[in-house]
Amino acid sequence: MAIHGTTHLSEGGEALSKISWRKSMAKILASPLARNTLWSLGGSGMRLLIQAIYFIIIARCLGPGQYGGFIAATALTGVMSPFVGLGCGILLIKNVSRDKRLFSEYWGNGLMITLVSGSVLTFLAMAICRLVLPRSIPMQVIVLISISDLIFIKLLDMAAWAFQSVERLSGNAKLNVLASMTRLIGIAGLALAVSHPGVMAWSEVYLAGSILAGLVAVAWVTFSLGKPKLAVRHIWREKAEGLYFSVSLSAATIYNDIDKTMVARLATLEAAGVYGAAYRLIDVAFIPIRALLSATLPGFFRIGKEGLGATIRHSRRLLVRVIPYSLFAFVALWVGAPLVPHILGHQYAEITQALRWLALLPVLKTIHYFTADALTGAGHQGTRTLIQTGVAAFNVLINLWLIPAYGWGGAAGSSIASDGLLALSLLIVAIYLQRTHSLRMESVSTSRPKARLQAA
Repeated sequence: MAIHGTTHLSEGGEALSKISWRKSMAKILASPLARNTLWSLGGSGMRLLIQAIYFIIIARCLGPGQYGGFIAATALTGVMSPFVGLGCGILLIKNVSRDKRLFSEYWGNGLMITLVSGSVLTFLAMAICRLVLPRSIPMQVIVLISISDLIFIKLLDMAAWAFQSVERLSGNAKLNVLASMTRLIGIAGLALAVSHPGVMAWSEVYLAGSILAGLVAVAWVTFSLGKPKLAVRHIWREKAEGLYFSVSLSAATIYNDIDKTMVARLATLEAAGVYGAAYRLIDVAFIPIRALLSATLPGFFRIGKEGLGATIRHSRRLLVRVIPYSLFAFVALWVGAPLVPHILGHQYAEITQALRWLALLPVLKTIHYFTADALTGAGHQGTRTLIQTGVAAFNVLINLWLIPAYGWGGAAGSSIASDGLLALSLLIVAIYLQRTHSLRMESVSTSRPKARLQAA
């Protein structure tokens, strides 16, 4: 009887545990931030898997030399990419997260500015790439990549920002999966149809996937959230702030990606291929953090109305939760690095050392991205842009010295130095601005009683 009773107690305990677990999950899912983060993580997880598959296919088929040329071209167009739209995507998130009635106007402005600026910058990118990149990279490849990344992928980005502005991260996640899936289908089909496809064929498939994803994304947002409307008054009034966002994003692209172009120019395409493949794995490891950043950005803008102190406290709460993952990613990248050449092929033997050099980047990026968003949310985008621009210039200058001397090793060293400098600079400036504001408020509060006494 005692054993039978114990069994009943055990079953009852399991039932209570299940009920408690369901209540906990229901409570978590009731939070918009939790739902959006889960959607973003789910979409990012699918995107990670898809990108990992087509990354392996491309890297193995092209080899370090051709893959290095492809990466160099995409990196250089990436530097110009943030100027497409002139910051209209971030302005869409900022304004619509505070007043959803403004959606149609900012959606229409965003599409118009993206198409016009993207077309102009496409021609500019072609000219710059031809001047900067090695002549061994075909001009047709540069043209296809420029059209893809500066027009159609930017339309998809605009659509993703539209979903993000109304905090429907489910749509954002599905768009990211769509973009990766269209490329995977094209790349896998090409690999099956052609025994040894070259970089030109890969670029054609790359553009085709971007066109399909961009057009579907725009149609999806228009039917789901509303038709676009033009409101030129917003464009003129917010042109300076939009430019700040563009410069900030471009600076981030420079210290993240320009080194790949510089390795191709100052070292070899093979070195650029090894380094680009290693950095690609860093980007993959950082995808969960990017998912959380996407989910929390509208919240930073709302909290920012209370001042920098509020956004810094919000940033600290988030950092405490995500830093353990970044540390785990660091350890996983360091320990797992020797396995990568077995997957990509023996021609990528040097990637083990490159990946270990870069393994600390997820930790540094986590710190500086959340600190930077605290500044942006509180209206200090100009300060953020100034710091990022300075770090971008620092990155280019030390790359000019390190890459000719040490190849991809110099680029890896400059990446660690640049991200570390950025994290430290943003933290120092954020703390300084917060303390300055607090002292100013204390001074105002203490002066008011004196003024009242004098008046009495």
